[in-house]
Order: sequence, then structure tokens, then C-alpha cells
Amino acid sequence: MAAPKRPTAQAAVLTRPSGLPHLLRFLPSGRSILAGLALAAIAGLAYVGARETSVFAVHTLDVRGGTPQTRAQVRAALAGEVGRNLMTVDRDVLATKLSSVPDVLSFTYDRAFPNTLRVTVRREHPVLVLRQGANAFLVSASGRVLKALPHPMLSRLPRLWVTKDVPVTVGETLPRTQVASSRAIAVAGVARLPGGVRSIVEDHGSFALELGQGFELRLGQPSDVLLKLTIAKRILRSTGSAAGPGYLDVSVPERPVLSVNPLP
Repeated sequence: MAAPKRPTAQAAVLTRPSGLPHLLRFLPSGRSILAGLALAAIAGLAYVGARETSVFAVHTLDVRGGTPQTRAQVRAALAGEVGRNLMTVDRDVLATKLSSVPDVLSFTYDRAFPNTLRVTVRREHPVLVLRQGANAFLVSASGRVLKALPHPMLSRLPRLWVTKDVPVTVGETLPRTQVASSRAIAVAGVARLPGGVRSIVEDHGSFALELGQGFELRLGQPSDVLLKLTIAKRILRSTGSAAGPGYLDVSVPERPVLSVNPLP
């Protein structure tokens, strides 16, 4: 008796039920697609209309953060935004206008519909007094010149003396060397060194802090400043060396050198 013939591969494929009708059930109909496109077009037209209408014009500048003087300066800088459509407010434009306000370190903004532009500023804080001849300026940790200081003797912030060839402009950032000094002073303020910091001196890229009793703390290059100050703080507190003349060199943090004058 002859064995039954096996179905060919082609026949096997032809006899399998196709899954295409099942997939078609999940596809949107042509009517649904047209409706979706119509809704998208309506939304786009509504957005364009909202950008052009005066309904969302800025009537109020709500400025928050900083001091009253800083907020007044921010309102003056952004006065041109009044009347602008809230939808067209641009962050880069705001940043350009606020760059003229020295006290502003950073800002955020929010559209409070229908007519309020809310701006929250973060204020720069002075960390040192820059002296250039008879002139004095407050400088922030970022090296930005905040304002002229008419009575520098009333400030107890550390001093940084610069020559007359160093460009100093209110609202602008100092050259790289002075920026490094500002950052070192800011870190030193956080570290709370014994005796406090009276001034900072730069010489060919190396920095040194003068502490309250005339003690000199040599930092060397402006790198690993926090590590150097942490090591210096432990040494000074354990030895009491900052109470008199001498110096501590932490320019190489792994090998600090302490020298004190034994004479009163």
C-alpha cells in the first residue's frame, strides 16, 4: 500500500489562516484620520492666533528674589516686555536684557496667563573688595564687578589689589587671574579659616591669603583650592599658628610646610 503524499511547502503556506484581517481591525479608519488632521490644524491655528492676539499681552512684571533695589533694576531692564504677547517671550532676549543688571546671577521666568510675566532672580553676592588706586569695587565669586564702593573702609570683606592696567567695569567679568582670586576667596569664606581672610595676593599665577594676624597661607596654583584649604584649616586649628607671624604652604597638599616665627 502506497504511503500518503505529504503536502508541499506551498500548499502548507496557502492553507494557513492569514492574520491581516485581525491587524486591520486596529487601524484607524479614513474618517478618524481626517478628524485627527482637522483637530491638529485647528490647534495650530489657535496657537498662531494666540501669539498674535493682544488678549495675552504682558500687563504686569512680577519680579521676585534679590533686594528691592535689584528688583527695581530688573523691572527697568524688562520694561520693553510690557505689551509683548506672553507666547512670544524669549529666554535669550530676557537674558540679554538682564545682563545689564550686575546683581543678577541667574533667573527663571514663567508665563502667568493671561497677562503676567513672572521673573525670579538669583542674586550675586560680593566676596571681596577690589582696590585699584583710590577706587574700590565689590566683586562676586564669579569675578563679576557688582558696583563701585564709595566707602571701602566700611567693608570687612577681603581685599584684592590690582594695577591700573587691569580692566574693571561694573557689570563685566574681570580677567582670568582676578576671577581665580575671587573663587579662591569664596571658597576660603566657606572654609572659615582661623582669623579670617584680610586679602589675597597673586604673583605669577600663584596665590596667597593673608589671614587676620598677618599669617600667610600659600595656595600656589588655583587648583584643588577646597582640598588645600581643608588641610590648612586642620593644621592651623591644631597648632594655633595663625595667631602670629609665619606662613603655611599647601601648594602641594600632600606635603604642607609650616613655618612660624618664635619671637613675639
